[in-house]
Amino acid sequence: MTAQIELAGVNKHYGAYHALKDIDLSIQKGSFTALVGPSGCGKSTLLRSLAGLESITAGTLKIAGEIMNKVPPRKRDVAMVFQSYALYPHMTVEENLTYSLRIRGMAKSDAKKAAAEVAATTGLSQLLGRYPRELSGGQRQRVAMSRAIIRHPKAFLFDEPLSNLDASLRVHMRKEIRALHDRLGATSVYVTHDQIEAMTMADHVVVMRSGVIEQQGRPLDLYDKPVNKFVAGFIGSPSMNFIPAVGGEDGHSVALDLGERQSIELGYAVQPGRSLIAGLRPEHISVVPPSTAMLKVAVGTVEYTGAATHLTSASTPELVMVSNGRAEHLAGEIIGLNFQPTHLHLFEARTELRLEAGQ
Repeated sequence: MTAQIELAGVNKHYGAYHALKDIDLSIQKGSFTALVGPSGCGKSTLLRSLAGLESITAGTLKIAGEIMNKVPPRKRDVAMVFQSYALYPHMTVEENLTYSLRIRGMAKSDAKKAAAEVAATTGLSQLLGRYPRELSGGQRQRVAMSRAIIRHPKAFLFDEPLSNLDASLRVHMRKEIRALHDRLGATSVYVTHDQIEAMTMADHVVVMRSGVIEQQGRPLDLYDKPVNKFVAGFIGSPSMNFIPAVGGEDGHSVALDLGERQSIELGYAVQPGRSLIAGLRPEHISVVPPSTAMLKVAVGTVEYTGAATHLTSASTPELVMVSNGRAEHLAGEIIGLNFQPTHLHLFEARTELRLEAGQ
């Protein structure tokens, strides 16, 4: 595949603050890439740098093979969709859609035709005569996306476009955005703090922290093989459980510390006495009778979501377990936990880097 956007050694400084640190990223033509991470990680700064709304301090940025470091935003041929919609309130939907075409000198009849075609694609045909104040949040976001689409840009840049919408509409709109991306064959870069959005929408996920790319790859690769504890805890909902651990004396087990040490056979070698952090996803834990269990904990809280039951242990650290259905448990009850040792992720305690089997 051809790279549509390439960043090599990109840095961004705001005075003494180092916002982006040696960013290397290649975004393939036609792909959907999500930039995800906690607030302040640099994902929006990176997106704004692609758009030209921020200048990079060092490194090289290319779009469609051309260096864009000094190219102004209007000449980069990218379209940005903002969280705030950024619609002109005094213009109708049709006027909002055609504005960029009209200022470029397109004939009014041609611009009107282009607006009708895009509106048909995005479900706005019946709303072309309305003003933004007469639209719902979801409709306004559709107008913002349509205004970007009508330009046929080299890339679409989405800056947390769904964060103003309620939960059910967010789910609906993320399906719409992905379906639209597929129909257009577009190159999309999507910023979100919501890892569920990133996992469900993107072909390629970039996890950022403190201006650095911690890991990037296919969503399930990040879920199955996080490179460090940060990525492991950020990807997945509910978050991965983390338990202090130490390599067993026999060289092929690990002792988990949940108030008292409980030994788990691994089936592969691990250095005796090595300080570790064990990671275990809530959905990989089964609740069983204590007599047949690998671990035993007391129940702390029970939460019913309807389709599943979330249990939190009273241990230190807490463990969260997710089971299908409506398991009946009481606070203080001793329960047993089982899991496949292959589902246990081990991280070196000092560096928090992932250990592969046998390391």
